[in-house]
Order: sequence, then structure tokens, then C-alpha cells
Amino acid sequence: MAVRILAVGNIFSGPEQKIVLEAQGYQVVSRNDLQGAMAIFLDDPPDTLLLEKGFEGNGDLALIPVVKACLQKTNIPILLVVDNEESLAEIDWQALPIDDFITRPISIEALLIRLRMAAARMQRVFDNNPLTRLPGNTSILHAIQRAVDEGRERPMAVCYLDIDNFKPYNDHYGFSRGDEVILVVARVLVNVLDNMARRQSFVGHVGGDDFVFIVPEALAAVVCERVLANFTGVRNSFIEVEDIKRGGFVEKNRQGAETHFDLLSISIAVIPTGHGAFRHYGEVAAAASQIKHKVKAMAGSNYLVDQRRAYSPD
Repeated sequence: MAVRILAVGNIFSGPEQKIVLEAQGYQVVSRNDLQGAMAIFLDDPPDTLLLEKGFEGNGDLALIPVVKACLQKTNIPILLVVDNEESLAEIDWQALPIDDFITRPISIEALLIRLRMAAARMQRVFDNNPLTRLPGNTSILHAIQRAVDEGRERPMAVCYLDIDNFKPYNDHYGFSRGDEVILVVARVLVNVLDNMARRQSFVGHVGGDDFVFIVPEALAAVVCERVLANFTGVRNSFIEVEDIKRGGFVEKNRQGAETHFDLLSISIAVIPTGHGAFRHYGEVAAAASQIKHKVKAMAGSNYLVDQRRAYSPD
């Protein structure tokens, strides 16, 4: 799969440079306007951003927050294109958190090296799931611990999601179709959180059919309801008409016996952190395991909020 580069501003001196990049496996999309660049990130985020310093006045400063708020590509590499190295001393690195820079006139050989270095650095530092590109286990644990540490000042809800009957579905329909279901669940999560809780939320992919998302505690119920509704709206696209009519499918269980399984559904265990009872992400995971066991016993798609803990002032 080609690596998609969004080049924003006056980046290339001529079409030859884009041709060389594309010959090396990159897909280059260019935009010279802020609204067009923002639209790409909201619709189909690229893998790498080449950003001209000071395009459209302060367009670079306006675009960076949109890029960093993109849940699907949180860790996208950003390379800043500058006129000369002397201008770097004037940059506010807190307002413009880039990963690397390159000076004009751009050497295509140097750019290729920096692009490869940026990709390798992202792979070393971050643990994105290879299928969904969502943050993986290390990022998830850090995000949960942050929700625990900041729980009293900023009450959050850690939500553990998995797909019911996914293993027999995978066996029945094949791994390729199973991957499509996982990808659509990832997209549902990203879209819902983008629309309802972008600034404070987090989405991670534990692996397989297990996801974690974190939202402000006050929004947890409405976010979960939207996630369930959106998944239900697209679920039947991945199920044969005969199985939909039967309300399920027959496949072997873990003991090898043929068993009727219900259609795909989603279970979400919601663990609030605002009560101050948790100290460690492992405690949140343990609570989620207990709640998940209960919610998965319910028919269809459901979410269940852990209400066992009262707020602790200590």
C-alpha cells in the first residue's frame, strides 16, 4: 500500500520531484489552501504531512491543531519546509510541534531519506495496530493511566469494547471478512468520537476485536449509544442474507460442536475514573473484565457502566 503524503503549500519546484516520490512508493496529494488541507484530514487523513512554514500567512499554525486532533492518525509525521536554517530559531516549537524539517531548494534525495527516517522513528516510538493504524497497547496503557491520574479534576470514562461472536464469524466467513468488520468498528469509533468528543478523547486498538476508547465521563452514555447505533446500521453489510433471516449462523464452538451463534453485536464495559478509587491502570482493566463479563451475557449490542464505586475524597 502506497504511503500517502499531503504536501501543503508551495513545496515542490516542479512535477519531477513528485514523479520520483511516486516511483518510490509514495502517493502525493498537494493543497495550497487551508480549507482544502483541513478537509483531507477530516475525510481521509494521510500518512505524512509536508508543511510549508507560513503558508497562507499563519496557515501552518492553524492546520497543526487539526492534525494533532486527528484520532485516526494521532502520530502522523510532520515535516516542515523552511527557506533556510536560520529561520528555525524564530519558531515557537510548542505552537508548531513538528518532527523534522527540510530547507529549500528541496533535494529529492534528502527528502526521501527524511521521509524514511520519520517512518522508522514512528514505528520505533509508537505502537499503532498494523490493521487499523490506531494506537496499540503501550499507548492505551498510558492513556488509561492518565485518565486515572487526572480523574478527579477531569472525570473520564474508560470504555472497553469487543465484538460478540467474532471468532465464530471469522471461522464462518473467513479472515478477510473479519478484518473488514474490525476496520468498520474502528471507523465507527473514530467518527463518533470525532463528532462528539474530539478534544478530550482517545481511541486505541488492543488487538483482534478488542478496542479501548476514553471519553469525558459526562459523555460516556451518549457516545456508547451512538457507537452501538452506528454499528447496527452497517453490520448487515457483512452478513449474508440467509444468516440475517435466520438471526445467526451455525459454526463449530471451541469444543468442536456445531452451535448456533447470534449475529454480530458489540459489548462495551464503561469504567468511570472520576470517583478517585483507582490508582493504577491495572485496576481499571480488572474492573472492566468483570463488567465485560456481565454485558456480554446480555443479548444484542449493549453497554454497561460500572456503578459499584462511590466518589472517594481521600
